[in-house]
Amino acid sequence: MSIAEAAAHLGLTPDTLRYYEKDGLLLRPVRRATSGHRRYEGPDLRWVELVTRLRSTGMPIRDVRRYADLVRAGAGNEPERLALLQEHRRAVLVQLAEVQEHLGAIDHKIGIYTDLLERADGAA
Repeated sequence: MSIAEAAAHLGLTPDTLRYYEKDGLLLRPVRRATSGHRRYEGPDLRWVELVTRLRSTGMPIRDVRRYADLVRAGAGNEPERLALLQEHRRAVLVQLAEVQEHLGAIDHKIGIYTDLLERADGAA
């Protein structure tokens, strides 16, 4: 896939893909066509999807880069990879609990207004 096709497939911009590449977040250099244009393949897309998920859940760029460095280094550092992902999972769970609390408050307010409007409709 071209960079434009890959970006559209992933829901990103070509600039984001270039940034990920420049910042060392990809596992390997993206293959180039004879014209010099980037050509994304399945493994590239799957890795970018993971990077996007990690970023979307709040993992700092430095930690994504660290994880990519560990994966690129190959076998033997799985305990470090696991620890990095487990720590991020803990942070995501804390964030999720906070969002659920906020959602509960919103649901409470919706309930108040729903009851208020139902009573007003019943009184009319």
